[in-house]
Amino acid sequence: MNRTLGDRRVVLLLLGPALLVYTLIKLGPVLWSLGLTFFTGNPLSGFEWVGVDNFTTFVRDPQSRQAMWFTVKYAVVLTVGQLALGYGLALMYVFVIRRASTFVRTVVFFPAVLPTVAVGLLFKSLFAVGDNQGPVNAGLEAVGMSSVDWFSTGTGTFVVAILMELWRSMGFFAVLLYAGLLDIPEEVLESARVEGATGWRLVRHIVLPLSLPVLLSAAIFSANNTLKVFDTLLALNDGGPGSETTPMTLQMYRTVFNYSDYGYGSTIALVLTMMCLVVTLAVFRSARRDITRS
Repeated sequence: MNRTLGDRRVVLLLLGPALLVYTLIKLGPVLWSLGLTFFTGNPLSGFEWVGVDNFTTFVRDPQSRQAMWFTVKYAVVLTVGQLALGYGLALMYVFVIRRASTFVRTVVFFPAVLPTVAVGLLFKSLFAVGDNQGPVNAGLEAVGMSSVDWFSTGTGTFVVAILMELWRSMGFFAVLLYAGLLDIPEEVLESARVEGATGWRLVRHIVLPLSLPVLLSAAIFSANNTLKVFDTLLALNDGGPGSETTPMTLQMYRTVFNYSDYGYGSTIALVLTMMCLVVTLAVFRSARRDITRS
């Protein structure tokens, strides 16, 4: 076996097809999209070299800046909410409802397997107003409050979008963080309890530091997913009202497929990719600092 794997020709023969397929499917489109950022146009009308004008246009374009700001705001709020709710549920699974945690985990995790577009349409019906009024506004009127047209303002749509995504994803992050909590040795927890660390003190000084690696991994996963949000906001209110809840992915989609500007759409995609890369590197850097201090 060692002699076979030590032969470069054998290794190349085994890995060559997989690397070729990966290059064609993954790296090829990425490089093609990167090259398109220096052009404007589409395959039908042709492409025209514009250099870095697409990046200048992005900086000056108010719609792109608004989409970028909304994407960052959405990602920050939702990432914090997902980690907070997921970690709270994970702690409850481990320390509060140990015997019944399997059933509770299954129920809470169920929304994560639902199609995101179906979830968007569901919440659109729940918060509807008018002739097809949803149960949320019906409940408000039942307690003497006036109904709210949630989707007529950007703030209302943003609130519904956050509630929708938290309901859909908190079960997934709870299971992810729960798996990290299970790796904490029971002997360490028992020793801390003997020393008098219980409740919040146990979580703050023992559980939280030991579960920090899985928390950082969950933060990277959550931030990158929320920065690339697309289908849920499209199904919820089509990025409206107007373009107030339009993320960068939807702005990119409309630029390419509605306005047929492949170059500017690729520029938006590149900016979004760099944002995801910066977030990932920032989290990794903070993790290294914590390891060095410890």
